[in-house]
Amino acid sequence: MKIGELARQSGLTPHTIRYYERIGLLPRADRDRQRQRDYDASILTWIEFLGRLKATGMPIRDMLRYAKLRTRGAATEPERRQLLERHREAVRARVVTLQDCLLVLDGKIAGYAGSSERTNDDDAINAQPIDDDEPEAGRRAIRRQHRSGSAGARPARAR
Repeated sequence: MKIGELARQSGLTPHTIRYYERIGLLPRADRDRQRQRDYDASILTWIEFLGRLKATGMPIRDMLRYAKLRTRGAATEPERRQLLERHREAVRARVVTLQDCLLVLDGKIAGYAGSSERTNDDDAINAQPIDDDEPEAGRRAIRRQHRSGSAGARPARAR
């Protein structure tokens, strides 16, 4: 398949495909008689996987490391697995952080119910800091606020 077709099917631009090929994320494409790139359809699966790694925040240097290991074959499977396991833990930690942020947003949004009487809303007054040393304690505090409806909500002020 030509680069334009690969771009259409993968959602990447031809420029990005060439860039990924140049830096080693994609294997060098075969060339046809006109010296145009001619990709095998199986590359779409690899591009989809790279997209998932990118979407989950894997640094490009780790993606390149994984790609290099992949080209070396089955002997590198343990190292590739370790790389993916480390990334999975980073993704899980990010998901927990995002869930905590959602709880705060939910509480803040709930606090705007009946907010027409409020004249000044200091978002930081009722925010509970998340202690990185004790992330579970911070999450519990946020959940308590969320359940009680007090996360970020303040009583209306008199005008």
